[in-house]
Amino acid sequence: MIRVLLVDDQQLIRAGLRMLCDAEPDLEVVGEAGNGRDAVALAARLTPDVVVMDLRMPGVDGITATSRILAARPATRILVLTTFGDDDHLYPALTAGACGFLLKDAPPTELLDGIRRVAAGDSPFSQEVLRRLVRRAVTARAGDGRPIDGLTARERDVLDLVAEGLSNAEIADRLHIGITTVKTHITALMTKTGSPNRVRLALAALRS
Repeated sequence: MIRVLLVDDQQLIRAGLRMLCDAEPDLEVVGEAGNGRDAVALAARLTPDVVVMDLRMPGVDGITATSRILAARPATRILVLTTFGDDDHLYPALTAGACGFLLKDAPPTELLDGIRRVAAGDSPFSQEVLRRLVRRAVTARAGDGRPIDGLTARERDVLDLVAEGLSNAEIADRLHIGITTVKTHITALMTKTGSPNRVRLALAALRS
């Protein structure tokens, strides 16, 4: 069971998120918070696996709350769910330690998949956000274009699809392999490229 804490200053949004999660047998909403200060306190008391975090809230905002939650409990996974996908929100959230970034206009299935992916150690991003993030990173850190050495043909296939922003399940479906096999390839790719997360791995793919 994945324990989820919902953080959003709009009660209607929290109610909708709770309804979505409560309908899933593997998700349990353990608490709700309407601001960052309460989120930090509840995360310490309830020890959720995943915090679904809004960014713009009165008082303590979502970025500050993310930093404080992870400082106290680094194992917590923070999934940002926001209306604002611009760089002014994206980069501070990632710097604070968020491991996923979805927009509120995402389909419900994408949000539920995002919660599960975050809990499993993945880093889900809305495709639009991931592509913009990688494009900016490539521009800012233009590499020499040298290929990544030591990759198998299948690892290169997986790496190309990571760069497109596909999830593990989508990669497995595209390549007709098991999702466990995809995870194994991604772990190997992160090791070979020195990438600490999925975004850096996508960046490595585009730079090569």
